[in-house]
Amino acid sequence: MTAPVNIAAYSDALVVLGTAGIVVPLVRRFGFSPVLGYLGAGALLGPLGLGSLKTIFPLLYWVTVVDIKNVAGIAELGVVFLLFLIGLELSYERLHTMRHLVFGLGGLQIVVSTALLGTGAWLLGSKPGVALVIGACLALSSTAIVVELLSQQRRLTTAAGRASFAVLLAQDLAVVPLLLLIAMLGAGSGGSIVNTVLFALANAALAIGVIVVVGRVVLRPLFRLVASTGASELFVAAILFVIVATGVIAALADLSMALGAFVAGLLLAETEYRKAIEATIEPFKGLLLGVFFFTVGMGIDIAELAYQPVRLLGAVAGVIAVKVAVLFVLARLFGKPWAAAVETALLLGPGGEFAFVGIGSATTLGLIGAGVSSFVLTVTSLTMALIPALSLLARWLTARAQLPVAQPAELGVTAAGRQGHAIVVGYGRVGAVVAAMLAEHKVAFIALDPDPVAVAEGRRAGHQVYFGDAVSAALMKSCELEKASAVIVTTHERRKIDEMVTLVRELRPDIMIIARARDAAHARHLYSEGVTDAVPETVEASLQLSEAALVGLGIPTGPVIASIHEKRDGFRGELQAAAGAAGRDATRSIRPKLRRPGSA
Repeated sequence: MTAPVNIAAYSDALVVLGTAGIVVPLVRRFGFSPVLGYLGAGALLGPLGLGSLKTIFPLLYWVTVVDIKNVAGIAELGVVFLLFLIGLELSYERLHTMRHLVFGLGGLQIVVSTALLGTGAWLLGSKPGVALVIGACLALSSTAIVVELLSQQRRLTTAAGRASFAVLLAQDLAVVPLLLLIAMLGAGSGGSIVNTVLFALANAALAIGVIVVVGRVVLRPLFRLVASTGASELFVAAILFVIVATGVIAALADLSMALGAFVAGLLLAETEYRKAIEATIEPFKGLLLGVFFFTVGMGIDIAELAYQPVRLLGAVAGVIAVKVAVLFVLARLFGKPWAAAVETALLLGPGGEFAFVGIGSATTLGLIGAGVSSFVLTVTSLTMALIPALSLLARWLTARAQLPVAQPAELGVTAAGRQGHAIVVGYGRVGAVVAAMLAEHKVAFIALDPDPVAVAEGRRAGHQVYFGDAVSAALMKSCELEKASAVIVTTHERRKIDEMVTLVRELRPDIMIIARARDAAHARHLYSEGVTDAVPETVEASLQLSEAALVGLGIPTGPVIASIHEKRDGFRGELQAAAGAAGRDATRSIRPKLRRPGSA
């Protein structure tokens, strides 16, 4: 006898997957943000939208979400994956340069915004404790949407992106004492708030310390062991294990799972497996974040908007106005340019996903009534839905006013070696020599190799070598192929060389490609595929033998080297001409067949 199937859960999952597969591509086609697509679909297809009419129109059961709990767990994982990827993109050096923004700008924003918004809630009739909770929850911004938006626009390393991320990181850290404060107020505790916050911070420090210590001892050996098997599915399993395990450790200490995953990402950012991990989990992150945005959209109560539109829209405008004013003033006080201050303020003015966690916890404990909770969450959802529009407004305002945009010197920490760098594919004997020559001439590069032993040797030599099979569009994008100036293919397998050349030429038609070739025939093939230069092993071996023999026979070194260079250029010209002629012959042989498909 088969176990009963939870039809409701599968039906809800189908609605979300259908949104990702149908609605979002349509939204992209018309030039809108996928975030807006997910938010709009969630509002329309959620329990507060068309889902509320399923008793009247039973067919709506199959095209709407019946129970938000069926997708909430997956949605939470989206934020966890996002923070893990953010950790991968950072480094301890970069975090050190951001400390004054995190604890200064970010900390002051939380305190001042909480005080102002809490006062507003108190003046509107909430009790002091409830007003404090509402103010603190609304003071937080959306890490998921803002970081995703800045990543898509490649603006995370700008002054505005750096300031925004610093404030968001401070807000993520503030979630811990906030949740404990809610628990204390809900239980009617008379304990000191200061003691509660200090206890929360100590608890957080202990959990993060455990993650850091265990991670430094375990992570690199774990991934080296998994990588040595060559099984991609085991590599995916190891990544998922690390993300979930660190998240659970953080959750046990009353921290957010996302914060635990962020620390794990920071630890792995220092290892040779960083690029392969980024490429592996990118598809998971996109889908899970989409589910999260969908659930945020489900929090938008269309009926509430129709019932009291003035009050609701007034609250939305008030929250954004207060936070924008606070953020703009503080950003200017911390030395941010006008353009960066405007963009940071408008991006972080709306509410964030952690408001759903805080208000939901306060509602469960009976601290906040269901009506107030619904109103606050609807306000939060509507402000989050406005983030893409506010981002466009910020960029329009800065362009219209021609405000100066400055990039701080500290950003050199992240930008170094990431503009005009070379990508070396393969770190065997040939690749190691190429990397050493590039390093000697101060040329920035990233090297890739699927052998963890070779990668470890390269890291010990001080080179930027990462684990991964380069025949992967996701991995090449992770290595910032769009900013690279050259790709040097040093692997010895002909099939791998051909696949690599084809992939790179598809992704970057204009980039210089220098490829190793097995022989002259292979070199001709590579030239026909579009490489800039092909280096056949047999030709190079004959030239080196000739050079050694001539010098050994007493011919002066200068003329020998000149003749070798001339011979090499001659070989290159012959191979390129032969490749071009072969391509023209192939085209002529195909043309008659295209004109007369039925002829013999």
